[in-house]
Amino acid sequence: MSDIKKPQPNQQLNIELPEEIAEGTYSNLAIISHSHSEFVVDFIRLVPNVPKAKVKSRIILTPQHAKRLLNALADNVKKYEQQFGIIDEPDTPPFPPMNFSTPKAQA
Repeated sequence: MSDIKKPQPNQQLNIELPEEIAEGTYSNLAIISHSHSEFVVDFIRLVPNVPKAKVKSRIILTPQHAKRLLNALADNVKKYEQQFGIIDEPDTPPFPPMNFSTPKAQA
């Protein structure tokens, strides 16, 4: 017999958001990979004229949670576009340029 309790339909989930997490982490690139049992999403910040980018956060999901995330993002993009208008997607390669078309920094 299983000791796992299923949540009741009207049961509330109490979620704590620590201050350092609430600030968020900016990312302008995500790299997604997967295996049979998990999806790995690496969030990266590319900075102009810096050839090395760092992974700022890694999220590991089960395939089921990855699909739920996909559906939740699609739903939120749809709601966003209904409120603010269509999100423009320029005809550019999927990988952003490393130099951001900015002049080289000088010291």
